[in-house]
Amino acid sequence: MVDRKAVIDYDKCTVCGACVPICRKFEAIVMHEAHGDIRTSEGDVWVFCETEDGCLTSVACELLGTARELADTLGVPAAGVLIGADVAGLAQDVIAHGADRVYVAQDTGLARFSDEPFAAVLARLIGEHQPEILLGGATAIGRALLPRVAVLIQTGLTADCTELGIDPATGLLLQTRPAFGGNILATITCESYRPQMATVRPAVLRRPDPDPTRTGTVVPCDVRKADLANSIEWLQFTPKGQGDVDLHQAEIIVSAGYGTGGPEGVALVADLAKALGASLGASRAAVDAGWVEYPHQVGQTGTTVQPKLYIACGISGAIQHLVGMQSSDTIVAINRDPEAPIFDHADFAVVGDLFDVVPELIRQIEKARSGEA
Repeated sequence: MVDRKAVIDYDKCTVCGACVPICRKFEAIVMHEAHGDIRTSEGDVWVFCETEDGCLTSVACELLGTARELADTLGVPAAGVLIGADVAGLAQDVIAHGADRVYVAQDTGLARFSDEPFAAVLARLIGEHQPEILLGGATAIGRALLPRVAVLIQTGLTADCTELGIDPATGLLLQTRPAFGGNILATITCESYRPQMATVRPAVLRRPDPDPTRTGTVVPCDVRKADLANSIEWLQFTPKGQGDVDLHQAEIIVSAGYGTGGPEGVALVADLAKALGASLGASRAAVDAGWVEYPHQVGQTGTTVQPKLYIACGISGAIQHLVGMQSSDTIVAINRDPEAPIFDHADFAVVGDLFDVVPELIRQIEKARSGEA
């Protein structure tokens, strides 16, 4: 209260609405909700550019390529947002991957990711610049940050999208994601609130080739003391071990499904992966059966991958699995059921018993290698 009047500090207000019923008796504070198709002044397509070890993450680059396509369709600029302690040097990389401008919020207080200060900074930038669309990765960081931002600015968020597009009739963002346990693909739109927000899992979208000749504008952004308020205390960080499974980086993946029949079949598939120098993947059914550990799981509830070569052994091709590997450069499917859905997505289809096919593949690979030697 200032001079017996209710005054709102917009730097701290999260628009939660808690003050409205308290002050309703005096009609001191009134909240108006906007309805209808809200178009913003600038209408840029934004990407929250996640970083790791001083570099843009792969999903950030993938999203910048898609943002470029969406922005071109809408006839608006594409922009990247960098938040951290020392991220200004990545601005040109963001531009090279498709951005027209880069918003850089840099402060030593943002050296480590924490969702509260990062969300405060990003929400304030959204309020100041009014983007039409905001995209982020469905990663550990993106899943912590983007929902909090959506609540702060009171807009919707579609998580784990597998495809993004623009409705030519309305200009709305078409956000496609698996629904009802992955049994269907639903396309969602946000008609009434802005920005339209979506997260996309890594390796679902194609990563564009960077163009180092592209030029753009870098916009330095102030970080306020209030933005850095944080209720979380940093205790310890344990990096991933060298021997841990990292399917994201694998160029060749050989996956075992429920059709392998059990641990013996999985071991055979693992031998094929070893012969190819590949990583071992698995379907959810094989993991749920206890034949393979969860870190190897590919699909909607596992890891989304985009290798150069993906070999599916005894995998029928349920949509939950397909959304996790359908962007692979080359897909080879081995299944004894000629009607298996996986064949609709395979570049090479092998109809046969994997206990006959896989040993022969291993023999041919070893034969070829011994011939080269």
